[in-house]
Amino acid sequence: MKALILAAGAGTRLRPLTDTCPKPMLPVAGRPLLAWTLEWLRRYGITQAALNLFHLPDVVRDGLGDGERYGMRLHYAVEDHLRGTAGALHNFPGFFDQTFFVIYGDLLLDFDLDDLVAFHRRQRALMTLALKRTATPHSQGMIETDGEGRVLRFVEKPATWDGGDTANAGVYVCEPEVVTHVPPGFSDFGHDIIPALLRDGAPVYGRPLRGYLLDIGTPEAYARAQEDWRGRAGAGIEH
Repeated sequence: MKALILAAGAGTRLRPLTDTCPKPMLPVAGRPLLAWTLEWLRRYGITQAALNLFHLPDVVRDGLGDGERYGMRLHYAVEDHLRGTAGALHNFPGFFDQTFFVIYGDLLLDFDLDDLVAFHRRQRALMTLALKRTATPHSQGMIETDGEGRVLRFVEKPATWDGGDTANAGVYVCEPEVVTHVPPGFSDFGHDIIPALLRDGAPVYGRPLRGYLLDIGTPEAYARAQEDWRGRAGAGIEH
């Protein structure tokens, strides 16, 4: 299987750390965040990953290389202007020719990806979103599902929300057809593509993740990541 890792953001909330290092390459327990992500993906059989880059792209390419050390093949695209989380798919024509993952590059991850894929296939979904709980709906993509996990409502960072505490976790399983729903130019999964798919009646599902996920995008979260991952450096993500 293949994956798109979204790694273009500037990480402004983590300045000055991100003035010289892209957020996905910040060290966690002594290793770049993306190193942990690639090892996690390889455990679940992903052998190729595409990364869209914008902010300090050479730091990512020099740090990860061609992916051989992770048992993967990496493909890079440097954007001259940001294309958005969904628009990034068009950086890699022909690459997404099978079921694939989209993963936000600022996430520290160790959850059961096989469970998410199995659910996606059982439901015959076009797109399946990993879900998490949140106490801050105004800063999340908020989701309502039915009893089978089909997404009924999705609102990106709502000013008010009355639909519970289930949020988009930033990991998707997608069928290749999803690419055909992404127009040229800038587009975002949360603001544009997921709402459009729901309006069209497409089978979009959500599945609560089973395991660990942390967005490291604030100083407080980044400090928590170091604490949570203490002792893992050199041992591999499975420990």
